[in-house]
Amino acid sequence: MKGARGFTYFELLATMVILMILATAILPTAKVVRKRQKEIELHRALRVIRTALDGYHDAVRQGRIGGSDVIVGSEGYPKDLDVLVKGVSQVGKIDVKLKFLRSIPFDPMTGKAEWGKKCYQDESDDKTWCGENVWDVYSLSGGKALDGTKYTEW
Repeated sequence: MKGARGFTYFELLATMVILMILATAILPTAKVVRKRQKEIELHRALRVIRTALDGYHDAVRQGRIGGSDVIVGSEGYPKDLDVLVKGVSQVGKIDVKLKFLRSIPFDPMTGKAEWGKKCYQDESDDKTWCGENVWDVYSLSGGKALDGTKYTEW
């Protein structure tokens, strides 16, 4: 068998060991990359909702929304997030609605379109919603971010 070619058992075993070492190094990195991607999506969703809340508040201050759509004591913020999607009547125009969101974004950490809400009147560390208006939102996920902060504090 002078001309025999092929891999020896030892070469095959060495190759398998090297591949296993590389795989164990890549798997934790993949988990971090996936978590970082979800965190980017969470930042984006929070920004979209907060921009819509600010747009609603600005429209109230500018007088484009009024009447029964603005509740006394709401400080110019919507009663719930659904108002941003359903829309409100525009002052001075018949059958014209101002809409601020197409749909409520999903929280990538929980997989649901449910958010923790804060009223304008709430203290910054309150975790209960007064129910009068929505001034800010936060994730309902109890997890921690890669930087060590809680998602509920974003």
